[in-house]
Amino acid sequence: MHEIARVGLAAELVAHAERSGPVTIGVAGAGQMGTDLMVQLRLMPGVRLGALSTSRPDHAEAVLAFAGYGPDESVRVRDTDGVNRAIETGRVAIVEDFRTFCAAGRVDAVIDATGSPSVGTVLALEAIRYGRHVVMMNVEADITIGRHLAAEARAAGVVYTGAAGDEPHATLELIGLAQSLGLEIVAAGKGKNNALDFSAVPADYEAEAARRNMNARMLVEFVDGTKTMVEMVAIANATGLVPDKPGMHGPNATIDDLAQVLCTKADGGILSRSGVVDYTIGRGVAPGVFCIVKPKHPRVLERIADLKVGPGPCFALIRPFHLTSLEVPLSAVHAVMRGVPHMEPLDRPVAECAAVAKRDLAPGERLGRIGETEYRGFAMTWEDARAAQALPIGLAEGGRVTQPIRAGEKLTYANCAPDETQEVTRIRRLLDAADGRFLGRAA
Repeated sequence: MHEIARVGLAAELVAHAERSGPVTIGVAGAGQMGTDLMVQLRLMPGVRLGALSTSRPDHAEAVLAFAGYGPDESVRVRDTDGVNRAIETGRVAIVEDFRTFCAAGRVDAVIDATGSPSVGTVLALEAIRYGRHVVMMNVEADITIGRHLAAEARAAGVVYTGAAGDEPHATLELIGLAQSLGLEIVAAGKGKNNALDFSAVPADYEAEAARRNMNARMLVEFVDGTKTMVEMVAIANATGLVPDKPGMHGPNATIDDLAQVLCTKADGGILSRSGVVDYTIGRGVAPGVFCIVKPKHPRVLERIADLKVGPGPCFALIRPFHLTSLEVPLSAVHAVMRGVPHMEPLDRPVAECAAVAKRDLAPGERLGRIGETEYRGFAMTWEDARAAQALPIGLAEGGRVTQPIRAGEKLTYANCAPDETQEVTRIRRLLDAADGRFLGRAA
């Protein structure tokens, strides 16, 4: 097969590596997403995996072998000097504590693939403290305190960014295109990949998770709608788009009628206003993302219709795919080479992902992780969430139920107490106090 010349970002990556060495990345977590990253970083030009943190080093070594690393291409180390020596000799440093590679000067950027809002918060703060760029795959942490982490990163002269490949950033690409063309943004969001079951619990999805080589709890995060709610709130808080109603509409709109459904009532759709986030469960949109636009001049409307995008007056710009963790390293590359984020939250949020009970909860119960049996995500406007004293889903894990909660009711500061030992809780309290609207009280 003849050689194909590298173009675009691939060419830039090679040129950067020739000048300064490859972009070197530390990854926290060796689960499903971490495994993807280990494989992907092996394949990309001008990028390398420098360090990996995991509580299961034996598992990490097996995954590295699966990804194509030889037995002499990784080494277990205990301290920061060991991380630097490993990278200098072309090996991957395996550590049990991510703090070890956050402090390593040979690491350019850190990717959080832990899935825990609490752990992701500490990881980001440690990386920023030592001058490392941060790529936050942990959207739950981002929607809870991302604006604080972004401000800390700016003060330290590094980049804090959401991750390419996930639906929020893929949607932002379309929003940016539409805005640059002067089109009105009517709605933006995603097609839901998995069947929607608000009451889903891991025990019911063990077999499907095994077939898909997934953790059942992680699969349930998607099935019960939590991931969709979290992702739409992330888009909202990066753009100013808002949920049109609590929980959003989530219509059964197909790829053919999406722009005629997710548009304003004045244009024949279901929305009470323009400028919203939402999702569809209809055929043909998933696994893609969309941006519904409306031209501001009849000539533009005529041209878009002539190009077979749709009948108008609103049109659906659709990216029919997102590559999840496979694209994530691009955000690290973007941060290192260009010094700008792919996606960051606004200084003032406009939306919140609250927690809603999946089942009856009794006083004294401890709340588990997202995707388990106790609660799911529910997107709201920031104002509605404040008025309801809604507990942000990023603070639910480890919290304690203080009053009886019926299935379908919101978890609030009146019926739950978040875990005050978690850094994410402390920071969120500071943010809410600064807003002057915080309704919860420390236990």
